Formats: sequence, structure tokens, C-alpha cells
Amino acid sequence: KNKRVIVIGGGDTGADCVGTAHRQGARSVSQIEVMPKPESCRSIEYPWPKYPLLLKTSTSHQEGGQRQWSILTKEFSGSHGDVKKIVCSRVEFTQQAGNACPVAKEIVGSEFEIDADMVVLAVGFLHPEHSPLLSSLGVCYDGRGNVKTDEHCMTSAKGVFSTGDMRRGQSLIVWAIAEGRTAAHAIDTWLMGRSNLPVI
Repeated sequence: KNKRVIVIGGGDTGADCVGTAHRQGARSVSQIEVMPKPESCRSIEYPWPKYPLLLKTSTSHQEGGQRQWSILTKEFSGSHGDVKKIVCSRVEFTQQAGNACPVAKEIVGSEFEIDADMVVLAVGFLHPEHSPLLSSLGVCYDGRGNVKTDEHCMTSAKGVFSTGDMRRGQSLIVWAIAEGRTAAHAIDTWLMGRSNLPVI
């Protein structure tokens, strides 16, 4: 109650946090997101049947507060274990050759601070980290930066399988369970020639 609340993350979970903060009597509520502001209508870059990246305004947002996009959170500042402000900067996104996803670059001199009594982390992720391990295995990525697989969860590297968020992107726990079972069945079949494991 009566706190300056910052919600970091622009997705559905972040929107839920915004609404909860309002209902709990926050003095102010701000929601910041590192990604650029989505379009309000489908762009030509996302034709049907691709999932459109559209600006969503929920009932939580209609309760009030401020929303900002292309904001990188750099630092939390405070004393005695209490946050007092966050240090941020603005970012711009550029497309780089060989990378399906745009890359964020901090805008020099754009650093600023936001006063805060509470910070709520409601962040997801864009895609799995393209780590040296994945590079050394030689796996391919799909258009969203997830590890690309065939229908049996095998990556472009023979004998290397991927499942869950790594393969399909951020999703719900029920999908993680189903994906794990599907992958286990596929791996067992690949190793043994058949499988008695249930798929789903």
C-alpha cells in the first residue's frame, strides 16, 4: 500500500502484476519492457498464420499507470535491503546478418532513474541462450531463435534432442511435461528402435 511499484516485463504476467499493485493501493505503478512497443495492428512482417506481435492493453492497464518500452534495467539502488530506485537506459534494436532476432543496443547517454519502493520481476525470455555448447553441437535455430527440431524432437545435430521451452519457446508447465514425454519417447525409439513409453 502507498508504494511506488515498478513492474519489469511487458507480458501477461506483468499486466497481472500491474492490476494487483493497483488493487493493493500502490501510490504509482510503472511497467517497463526491454522490447520495442508492438504495433497496434498486424504488420506485413507477421502475415497469417504467423502469431502477430500486437500491443495488448488489458483491464489491468486500464486501471492506470505508465508503460514504457525499449527500456533496459541496469541496476537496483537502495540501502539496508530496501530498493529506492532503478537505473535504466533506452535501447534500440538492429537486425544483424545471420541472426533471426533483432539485437538490442544501449543508446549512449540515455541513462535515467525511476524512484521505486517495490520492483516486481515479471520477465520471460525471447529464446534460449545461443551458448557455446549449442554452437559446438552445430544445432540450427528457427525464425524465433529457438532450437529447431524435426517432429521427433531431434535437432540438426544427429542424436541431439531438444524439448520444452528450448524448442517451442516460453510456454506453460503443462507443455513442458507433454514435451518431455514426447522427447523421452522419441529418444527411446532412436536408441532402442522402439519404445513402450507413453507419449502423452
